[in-house]
Amino acid sequence: MTALLGAVALTTLTACGAAPEGETASDAKPAAESATSAADFGGMEGLVEAAEKEGELNIIAVPTDWANYGEVIKAFEAKYKIKINNENPDASSADEIAAVKARKGQKRAPDTLDLGIAFARSGAAEGLFAPYKVEAFGKIPADQKDPEGNWFNDYGGYVSIGCDANKIKNCPETFADLLKPEYKGKVALNGNPTKSGSAFGGVYAAALANGGSFGDIHPGIDYFAKLRKSGNFIPVESTPATVEKGETPISIDWDYLNAGYADQFRGKGVDWKVSVPADGVYAQYYSQAINKDAPHPAAARLWMEFLYSPEGQNLWLKGYARPVLLPAMTEDGTVDKQFVTKLPKVAGTPTFPSDTEMDKAKEALAQNWDKALS
Repeated sequence: MTALLGAVALTTLTACGAAPEGETASDAKPAAESATSAADFGGMEGLVEAAEKEGELNIIAVPTDWANYGEVIKAFEAKYKIKINNENPDASSADEIAAVKARKGQKRAPDTLDLGIAFARSGAAEGLFAPYKVEAFGKIPADQKDPEGNWFNDYGGYVSIGCDANKIKNCPETFADLLKPEYKGKVALNGNPTKSGSAFGGVYAAALANGGSFGDIHPGIDYFAKLRKSGNFIPVESTPATVEKGETPISIDWDYLNAGYADQFRGKGVDWKVSVPADGVYAQYYSQAINKDAPHPAAARLWMEFLYSPEGQNLWLKGYARPVLLPAMTEDGTVDKQFVTKLPKVAGTPTFPSDTEMDKAKEALAQNWDKALS
């Protein structure tokens, strides 16, 4: 997940080998595989019937403590007669793409993907996804979706700095603060930015804080090289476990994850404070996509409909993530206002890089990150 909205840790997919002989997904209905909207099933009732007949849904790289995903999964399973198989929760967006390619035609291939925006765009360019438009597709802003429905943003947030005030006397609030000697051996990212969406966002935000732009991420790479040279940046991927254990007392991560840690570890000796750095304001959404060769194509499409329903969108909001349909839901009155008031405060309106700028940034990281941080 840590791929705009990524995975938490870099792990190798142990199940990417070939499936046992004869284990394929050839029994899926062609109509479901090619459906581009619920109308192709005769409406939502027909989609539900087809999905429940399949009975299962394969998802990947979805930590249950990420943006309230645990409750989202439980709500879907409670509403429909479908079992969710959640594999390798700590995988990255790069791992998700690898699984789609390695498991083509297998029953254990992922049905749906939750990807950082850079990976969603590159996956669509490779022709890996099935075009589908949820019923709320028209309400998703034009710059937050592929016009054909190959991917569409779902939830997101801002790059933030989380800090354990019980271990850090003066919690940093900006990227400039993080360079101070008092934070030696304390600062971590949520993954590797060449594979992880959240870490990618952290480097982008650092670039904006240091004279860079959407078209130039190099100042962000240089910043982390400097942070590493000073000894402040540590090569430990921050996770809920490292936060709770005190191994990553300062974590650059999405605001909804850091805000969630504050709730999760309250009363466990962790006083987690969250700041959106004013010198590097960067927002990103995570994208949803359907595997073109999904073994459960109807269930995959029903899952998407659920995520973009008011129920699903409010569940993201409950987890401090900003749902993509928040403006539309605010206007039509379906948003849960109590959750809106708890969101971390940010000034201004977010802007987003273009496809070309995003591709350029991704390429720059692939070519320079490991060398700069070695």
